[in-house]
Amino acid sequence: MAIRQIVRYPHPALGARCAPVTSFDADLQRLADDLVDTMHAAPGVGITAAHIGVNKRLVVIELEQQFGPRIFVNPEILSASADQQTFDEGSVSMPGAIESVSRPASIRVRYQGLDGAIHEEDMNGFLSTCMQHEIDQLDGIFWLQRLSRLKRERVTKKWEKSQRL
Repeated sequence: MAIRQIVRYPHPALGARCAPVTSFDADLQRLADDLVDTMHAAPGVGITAAHIGVNKRLVVIELEQQFGPRIFVNPEILSASADQQTFDEGSVSMPGAIESVSRPASIRVRYQGLDGAIHEEDMNGFLSTCMQHEIDQLDGIFWLQRLSRLKRERVTKKWEKSQRL
């Protein structure tokens, strides 16, 4: 297990669609372990392989430390509710930048575990938002793209200024 270097916005890896995981082996387990360590060090509540420059559809989310991290391989949204919810979002690739984003309040997700077994799960609340955020990242959609142009420009300028200090 190791803490990996997180790529920073606007790194090209953050705009690339990630490839499906096809090998469920020790290398995948090591990558998942590294993502957990990297997410904890960032700190964050979610991270993808894309955040460390690895083009694989792998997500780690940990909302409550007492339950530990959850690992999702090749996640996909099967359905989403019409009702919306809004949470503040940010990224480990753009530390300190936060803005409110509206997304469907609940989703149904299909994913694989590290052993390749297929699972389906209904998600709502903050977990739903986090999973949608991370799946967007796997699809090459950085969270800023979910903001209005005005909000996106404001957040980006503020973040760029903070990086020069």
